[in-house]
Amino acid sequence: MVRSLTDACFRLLRESMVRRQLEARGVRDPRVLEAMRAVPRHEFVPGAYLLFAYADTPLPIGEGQTISQPYMVALMTQTLNLQPTDRVLEIGTGSGYQAAVLAHLAASVWSIELRERLARRARERLQRLGYTNATVLAGDGSRGLDEQAPFDAICVTAGAPRVPQPLLDQLAEGGRLVIPVGSECTQELRLMVREGSHFKERDIVPCMFVPLRGAEGWDEEEEEHIVRIAE
Repeated sequence: MVRSLTDACFRLLRESMVRRQLEARGVRDPRVLEAMRAVPRHEFVPGAYLLFAYADTPLPIGEGQTISQPYMVALMTQTLNLQPTDRVLEIGTGSGYQAAVLAHLAASVWSIELRERLARRARERLQRLGYTNATVLAGDGSRGLDEQAPFDAICVTAGAPRVPQPLLDQLAEGGRLVIPVGSECTQELRLMVREGSHFKERDIVPCMFVPLRGAEGWDEEEEEHIVRIAE
């Protein structure tokens, strides 16, 4: 009985989140809104932050990483314009929340997380919740996943210094890439759409994500340089 009441409360909180945080800010895609209503965000946050699971803010998930603000998850997903037959790559699994939303809308999702522990937890969580079309891998996501390419859509949930060329190379014709690009502190959310050998580019909104690490992201040498300048 207590569990049922708790689930009912979480459903009400998700509905309020959709109306006040998403629809009020211009998220209109009905499939995206339904996915945001369906995915239990409280299952993806640490217990200490359970009361804030549907708050209008990112939350810590450990190892210096965060679960993104619900609005940003919905905006990035809407920008990808996903179709039910799409094959999607996500860079930066984190808690697995964004992967779960993508899995509601696409045929298959591959998600890569640099940190082994986070990857394992996200994989177990998604399996427990029944997301059978989402595969979580541990590794350097900045290089993409060439063995499963091409992808109809790629979603990067970490801020990059530039758009990684391997990700552009792994887009299918008409494929969409959404990625935060800028400094380690602030970025612009960017949409890249493949048209043959060329890419249409559009900036969406200013944003702030944790840094993308890996061969095509920020490395320790670049990070130290930024710290010295800041000092």
